[in-house]
Amino acid sequence: MLSEKEIKHIANLARIRISGAEEDKFRKELSLIIDYINKLNELDTENVEPLYQVTGLTNSGRPDKHRADFEMSDKLNEKLIGQAPRSEKRFIKVKSVLNKNG
Repeated sequence: MLSEKEIKHIANLARIRISGAEEDKFRKELSLIIDYINKLNELDTENVEPLYQVTGLTNSGRPDKHRADFEMSDKLNEKLIGQAPRSEKRFIKVKSVLNKNG
């Protein structure tokens, strides 16, 4: 069974806070999962070929072709940009996603 220290470490890695009751619950559940994995590791898989996929489908993606559903024009572009809360010139303006302070 996992120790209290291991459960706290796992919770810290997952960036979750758990209460004492949750700690006991997760200790039992994770221990059962690890026991099951250990049981699977006992199986002899020496002569088993690796399985990469099970559907039999190959190249199931569609080709990337222009379908001409919406022909872009200045008028359509103006309508699309006009729906944005903020815009500048011909671009949608959004908040920065990078931290400027380092």
